[in-house]
Amino acid sequence: MHEPETAPHIGVLAIQGDYERHAAALEESGATASLVRNTADLLRPDGQSLDGLILPGGESTTMLKFLDRGGLFEALRTFAQQKPVFGTCAGAILLAREVRHPAQPSLGILDIAVERNAYGAQRDSAILTLETNLPEWQELGPLEAVFIRAPRIAETGPAVEILAERDGFPVLIRQGNTLAATFHPELSADRRIHTLFISLIQLALNS
Repeated sequence: MHEPETAPHIGVLAIQGDYERHAAALEESGATASLVRNTADLLRPDGQSLDGLILPGGESTTMLKFLDRGGLFEALRTFAQQKPVFGTCAGAILLAREVRHPAQPSLGILDIAVERNAYGAQRDSAILTLETNLPEWQELGPLEAVFIRAPRIAETGPAVEILAERDGFPVLIRQGNTLAATFHPELSADRRIHTLFISLIQLALNS
């Protein structure tokens, strides 16, 4: 294991979605960000593995077609089994153990069942404020959450910690070093979630 850097080096899967916004949010939150488009991009310039990875939003079926090329799907599965990963919207779908409506392949990293497009079409997108279950966030007020064709987390396993909910369903969860949100934190000015992900990476590096 390499010695941790002051700024962890985090990749952002750059196939679909607003990956540039995620990269900017990571940089604003104190990390070094780089874009991942192939298996080689999962390594830092020094040849060591990236410290963490974000799987952004997009259209999950389209993302799967690209991931099947060049062995990237299996490379992401291996990476996510060993390193902290954060999935947002379609990224959360990719991390799930089960995908419904319709069923599709996934990485099976998070013990959750996800229903695609559960909140309707693009016109049903919404910006909401959510209370969270993290005590250290309480004094900072509610969390802004941008939902765009959001999936719904229908089931969670016993190891999954629910950090925020919408209408009684989890929308922000954590399982070990893996984080997932059914909304788009990169579209908000609030950097709490990206900062939380960086802290999970720093804990992993120091363990």
